[in-house]
Amino acid sequence: MAKAFFRLQKFLRRTQFLLFFLTAAYLMAGSLLLLQRTRLVIQQGSRGTSANQALPVPDGMAGAGIADPRTLQNPRPGPRLLVGTGARQEPALDQHHSPRWLASRNSELRQLRRRWFHRFISDQEPMQTAGSKAMKHTAEHKGTYMGCFSDDSRERTLKGAVFYDLRKMTVSHCQEACAERAYTYAGLAYGAECYCGNKLPATASKPEECNSECKGEKGSACGGVNRLSVYRVEELRAGARRRRNVIYRGCFRAPENLTDTFPASLIQPNLTVEMCSEFCSKKEFPLAVIRGRECYCGYPTGRFSLRDGADGLLCSGTHNTSGAVEGKYCLVYQTPVQDTRCTDRKFLTTKSKVFVALSSFPGAGNTWARHLIEHATGYYTGSYYFDGALYNKGFKGEKDHWRSRRTICVKTHESGKTEIEMFDSAILLIRNPYKSLMAEFNRKYAGHLGYATDRTWKSKEWPDFVTSYASWWASHVLDWLKYGKRLLVVHYEDLKQSLIPKLKEMVEFLNMTVTEDRLLCVENNRDGNFKRSGAKQKDFEPFTQEMKDLINRYILTVDEALRGRNFTGLPREYVPR
Repeated sequence: MAKAFFRLQKFLRRTQFLLFFLTAAYLMAGSLLLLQRTRLVIQQGSRGTSANQALPVPDGMAGAGIADPRTLQNPRPGPRLLVGTGARQEPALDQHHSPRWLASRNSELRQLRRRWFHRFISDQEPMQTAGSKAMKHTAEHKGTYMGCFSDDSRERTLKGAVFYDLRKMTVSHCQEACAERAYTYAGLAYGAECYCGNKLPATASKPEECNSECKGEKGSACGGVNRLSVYRVEELRAGARRRRNVIYRGCFRAPENLTDTFPASLIQPNLTVEMCSEFCSKKEFPLAVIRGRECYCGYPTGRFSLRDGADGLLCSGTHNTSGAVEGKYCLVYQTPVQDTRCTDRKFLTTKSKVFVALSSFPGAGNTWARHLIEHATGYYTGSYYFDGALYNKGFKGEKDHWRSRRTICVKTHESGKTEIEMFDSAILLIRNPYKSLMAEFNRKYAGHLGYATDRTWKSKEWPDFVTSYASWWASHVLDWLKYGKRLLVVHYEDLKQSLIPKLKEMVEFLNMTVTEDRLLCVENNRDGNFKRSGAKQKDFEPFTQEMKDLINRYILTVDEALRGRNFTGLPREYVPR
């Protein structure tokens, strides 16, 4: 009996060891598999294949409206697209034969979600810490290094202009940008931020405290945390003067008391536009106002809003005589100086109770609307995706998790019931589909500021793009009208034409209040950093008659849907061509 018990005990010990070994092997194999799958996901991130925006409607769903594109990732044979009440149907593209751009665009919408992606694209370059050897300051830089200074974000000395490049900032880039705008000093902070001004900061800091390496220039100091590396660039201003852009704003009726309206003034015989602009630039004012021999500097204000221009003939003698139309009119110029009354931005100090979307079809002006909202409210906007180009130019909310509720609203191009119902309310931005399609096609093939080549426009990519993306333009609006809980519909064209009234409406929808001067500052900085020059494609017409017929039916469908929900219909310029 004892012998049998001993054998049983020996067997159990061996079994226990065997189970332990098998468990360890299982865990190791699982870990290796997980690591390999993670690597595969990262490698496939740039070529994802989700299909998301097609707008087919199966034959059996006629009369039910445009279908949710997410329910059609595996379309049945013979899908149809229902348009308008006339029940005219167009065949949609079979997703198994979609052009490669369609898979690419859909993958962009998915892979740019930052639930994990932003961790892999974060800048990993190590920063030098305090106590390490000092970085170079003057080896390859044209300006004169003035030292390391303390930087108070609440009351900056260098506040004449602000630039961000969170990936490629260099000392030379900051110096040249400040010199072109007629500033004397250029200061860099956090390795990526550039500030310009005409006054040297008052509080000096230890040289080793400016220990942030420039994002685009290894070994060069670009300030630090609340520290500025300051350079004098006055010697560069002569070479940069020819590149400065002084813009004629028009002829305006002069306010009753110019000295009360404008903080700085100069009386100079034989006054020229350049003399007045230089004077106002040194004073860090964005407007130069000329009336005869008198030069005034200031900002757009309630007293002088620049909204109601006068006939240019009324200012025809203003520049040479002091009595043009009895001195009632003046010439106004935009100096190279940036209006900084609305450039300060931050994250919400407490989480927002209302989760607001800024929704639009791609190419409808979402980035521009975010620029306006951020500068009007002083708070960052977030994004459902991550766009490095936007983040690098100062849209810091790009890198914040889209559900953090630390941003005033969240950009999205998504549609479908699930994605829409995540938000409590939304600003729905709609743009003419003809313009939206061209803008998105340019962005896809040439970036935020470029233009697609003539060869690309003439390739098969363009007609395929129009066929599928036009339906997405319609489905995006219709889905938000159907599933959105609380909507403010804003037409891009109305916002462009009546900026202040429409922006006020958007800000009120966000439950924010702003001053008139801040709105005027936004108007003065209305373009932002991502506006394409319209000269290249002003008279370009890439749409065939077949394309126009397709798009026009979508326009009529969306217009009818808007009116059916008691919203204003589409602007007149959307009327079918």
